[in-house]
Amino acid sequence: MDLNTADATDQLLGAGDIPPVHEVNADGASPFLLTSDHYGRILPRALGDLGVAESELTRHIAWDIGIAGVAERLARMLDAHLIAQRYSRLVIDCNRSPGVASSIPVISEATAIPHNEGISEGERAARRREIFEPYHRRIDAAIDRRLHDTRPTVLVSLHSFTPVYAGVARPWHIAALYNRNTVLPQLLLKHLRAEGDLVVGDNEPYAVSDLSDYTIPVHGEARGLVNTGIEIRQDLIADQSGQQQWAERLARIFAEIELELRRERLVD
Repeated sequence: MDLNTADATDQLLGAGDIPPVHEVNADGASPFLLTSDHYGRILPRALGDLGVAESELTRHIAWDIGIAGVAERLARMLDAHLIAQRYSRLVIDCNRSPGVASSIPVISEATAIPHNEGISEGERAARRREIFEPYHRRIDAAIDRRLHDTRPTVLVSLHSFTPVYAGVARPWHIAALYNRNTVLPQLLLKHLRAEGDLVVGDNEPYAVSDLSDYTIPVHGEARGLVNTGIEIRQDLIADQSGQQQWAERLARIFAEIELELRRERLVD
């Protein structure tokens, strides 16, 4: 077999495709490091539309609606570094361990993803190699650099969730998600509840686990960082006004939390 031909066959991203990693404010001084696993919904040219209707590709199954606008604004307001992933979770989910069924889904909610069915190991490897791994290597490198420079690092993973799932309305406006490390989630829950106008989810509608998540277990918990996940309901951040309002609210809350973390010497 011609190895060059094999390499070309397994190539996913071409000259017309953009890099998977998007960054904002890489030199930000804040202790908060923001990540957004489901920031974008781009599909590599080689994959076409994955056999999925355009109307489906704008839904939650393809990306976290509204979170890009919140994440960008929050990074600038906090002077924080944001690392985000531009490609659709339907290509490969960057918050799932490679190899699990939901990493490259053949069905998402009730929608079939025909071009994910029966793909070769070479195709799976290309998606990992060209999208998943560059994103997570960049997060690793950013944390390594911060630790080398003895800069405090608090990991915040940003997501959004649907207002209705399986026909059931979800009452929460925002949620704090966590697994083993509860320091930051409990502070966040306290501040969110003190706002007085929010229904706040405590590990609802999702909870973080080693099986269902990747970013927090690998980059947060395994590296001993104070961390939390955040989920915002999508109808609240579907337009720029909502994104601005939520970014302002979170920036104010995180500024207060930073002072508390420093008082407790959890951030030096």
